[in-house]
Amino acid sequence: MALVAQVMSTEPYAGAKRVFWIVDNGSSHRGRKAADRLTAAFPNAVMVHTPVHASRLNQVEIYFSVVQRKAVSPNDFTDLDEVTDRLRAFEDRYNATAQLFQWKFTTSDLDDLLARLDRHTADHPEESSVALAA
Repeated sequence: MALVAQVMSTEPYAGAKRVFWIVDNGSSHRGRKAADRLTAAFPNAVMVHTPVHASRLNQVEIYFSVVQRKAVSPNDFTDLDEVTDRLRAFEDRYNATAQLFQWKFTTSDLDDLLARLDRHTADHPEESSVALAA
């Protein structure tokens, strides 16, 4: 909540009609209680959880991991201006060299996979019931 308080107490967030906080389902911000706690502290804050099994949505975490390794480590900053400068330099370089991601799994690949699964299920009906645990 310290980070949330820091962000929400500054403009443009403090005066915004709504501020969306997109979070995964980590234990510190999972569930309705966490969302209610956020809204109680900051009425204009809205917590939005990513789906539980949606690793493709965790691209933000992947990006932050890259930032941590490439820009923030080692943590040898003397002041916040130095942090800002390093992050901005990283952002400029990243934006200059970034390339579009080319998906390799196409809708045709999905159709083929689903057809294979249907054939497998038809050939092995005893395996068609599967229990999933979270």
